[in-house]
Amino acid sequence: MSEPASISGGIAERYATAIFDIAKENDNLSGLESSVNDLTAALDDSSDLRDLISSPVVSRADQGAAITAIAKKMGVAPVMRKSLGLMAEKRRLFVLPYLLRALRDLIAEERDEVTAEVTSAKALTKTQADKLAKTLAERVGKTVNINATVDESLIGGLVVKVGSKMIDTSIRSKLNSLQNAMKEVG
Repeated sequence: MSEPASISGGIAERYATAIFDIAKENDNLSGLESSVNDLTAALDDSSDLRDLISSPVVSRADQGAAITAIAKKMGVAPVMRKSLGLMAEKRRLFVLPYLLRALRDLIAEERDEVTAEVTSAKALTKTQADKLAKTLAERVGKTVNINATVDESLIGGLVVKVGSKMIDTSIRSKLNSLQNAMKEVG
């Protein structure tokens, strides 16, 4: 991780821990999870929102008013809405993507869940994803949520990342290994 990314991650971790603890005390983890999902989708869909949280030319007051209004309109959990206002006041909204990721990880840990990043050459069917989740759950001992993406350059097979472990069964990877072995021989 680069230095600015690690600094942003550290800031986000502290905010995430505080927000998570307050939501847990208030027995509102499901509301927090819903807010995290909504804000993640909004950031993915809106370049204006991404510009708002990272723009140095928008004043603290304007940034705070805008993000609070957006959060209120979206029905974001009160603890999250207040935290966004505080982050704007402290010029920390730029860490929002890291914050959302950290909150998602804390919620998953609380529920004894883990997310598997799965990349395949073709989109997985519901049956394939369920079978893969069940198999991975047996291996890791936790409930597994699948985050699937498609990369046609894999040709076939899967690349699965769970935590720090990666399993690469793609045909591209096997072809690369074969090519390296052939280079060593000849």
